Amino acid sequence: MSEGIVYLIGAGPGDPGLITVRGREALMRAEVVLYDRLGTEALMDLVRPDAELIDVGKAPGRAAMGQDDTTALLVRLGREGRVVARLKGGDPFVFGRGAEEAEALVAAGVRVLVVPGITSAIGAPSAAGIPVTYRGMATAFTVVTGHEDPAKDAEQNDWDLLAQLPHTLIVLMGMGRLRGIADRLMAAGRPADQAAAAIQWGTTDRQREVVATLATIADRVEEEGLGNPAILVFGDVVSRAPGLAPAGRGPLAGRTVVVTRARAQASDLRGALEALGARVIEMPVIRIQPTTASPQVSAAMAAMGQHDIVILTSPNGVDALGAAMAAHGVDARHLRPDQTFVAIGPATADALLGIGIRADVVPDRFVGEAVLEALAGTPVEGRRVLIARARHARPVIADGLRTRGAIVDDVSLYETVAVRPPDDVVHAALDADIITFTSSSTVTNTLDVLDPGQRARLAAGPVVASIGPITSQTARDAGLEVAVEAGTSDIPGLIEAVIRAAALPA
Repeated sequence: MSEGIVYLIGAGPGDPGLITVRGREALMRAEVVLYDRLGTEALMDLVRPDAELIDVGKAPGRAAMGQDDTTALLVRLGREGRVVARLKGGDPFVFGRGAEEAEALVAAGVRVLVVPGITSAIGAPSAAGIPVTYRGMATAFTVVTGHEDPAKDAEQNDWDLLAQLPHTLIVLMGMGRLRGIADRLMAAGRPADQAAAAIQWGTTDRQREVVATLATIADRVEEEGLGNPAILVFGDVVSRAPGLAPAGRGPLAGRTVVVTRARAQASDLRGALEALGARVIEMPVIRIQPTTASPQVSAAMAAMGQHDIVILTSPNGVDALGAAMAAHGVDARHLRPDQTFVAIGPATADALLGIGIRADVVPDRFVGEAVLEALAGTPVEGRRVLIARARHARPVIADGLRTRGAIVDDVSLYETVAVRPPDDVVHAALDADIITFTSSSTVTNTLDVLDPGQRARLAAGPVVASIGPITSQTARDAGLEVAVEAGTSDIPGLIEAVIRAAALPA
């Protein structure tokens, strides 16, 4: 039996991009992942497809699994020789009971590696522009839990002492007792007009904050409707916030955008949209599946060096070509220096360069017709052409080249397979502001997973942003109104279109 290991991974303060590189690597290795509710669900995209996922999260009034059961499960999995990721919000040793889990694992003889994370005690104030220390004002900060009732005498927090410290006071898990905490601090001597802040969903696209005084913070939080998860900051440093643009500010602030492309490809689009302030819902309706085991592909790979022109119509096609070449033992020695490689768009050209091949022709427009235009001056009669593409793709390139006398090998290297998203994701997507479509297959597969009532909601609901004219036509043929279309059929063009969609009148 192999030696098991448990990684206690700090997921960071909420934004999935703030997990450490070491934490990301450990999560990608794990065979079993135990996760909780505080933003860690967004990191499930990093998990390998065959990993077992176990929700052990706790919420007010609910626990998916008790702490003792969670610890016992970690011990059992480690003893079985499994590679386990225990994913915890913030840092595993800051009010996360990570130390208790580590002790139990060590006592059981299980290897443990702690991967520190950014605690919300620092991350959330920073995202809100609040410095927890400031020269000449606060040279230290204190972090306490707000779970304990400040009205009780028997508790570990000495609120009288905390009130006297000239430090910044940060309270985690204290929203339910905010009024009592503020009253206790004022009673013990903290000035009623001292600055105070509450930050909900810090570092995420849902971040909201309220800045007030110690005397008014509880009323202001109630007025604004802030709730958990949130942290509280008490101290003069709150008044020193330099007016940074917190999370969620930008041209897409307050907008919810749906990404329908394959999960493996969604990260770049999602990251760019979130950086502009959007809340992103990933609803992948397709999955990219190689079809490189077919006799057709084997024949194309055997003749790889005989093709005069090789045409790639997407980065997925490049990835599939690279995989097919590797599987059939084809490398640079099988290529000819006079072969012409054509890539639709710079993203496809970049992907091609990634497997060691520079594109000779990159059309200005990212559609099949543009490939034919780009090759208009290239003699093709009697020449052999390989088109490496998706199954069921438009035959416009192959038909056009055959008309000119080319010998075309039109080879399917991959296909897009329909994926059905969870029902709760579908419901959330239909309530979104904008939905993006990156291909015709994302349009058709989205409609395929919806029942008639949901299709009606889609038609009347989110604004549709399309990556290009072919995708737009598919959407219109299906009865959808396309509000905006990318000027260039690539991800930067789609992002620009989403920004235009956000500016449309409601």
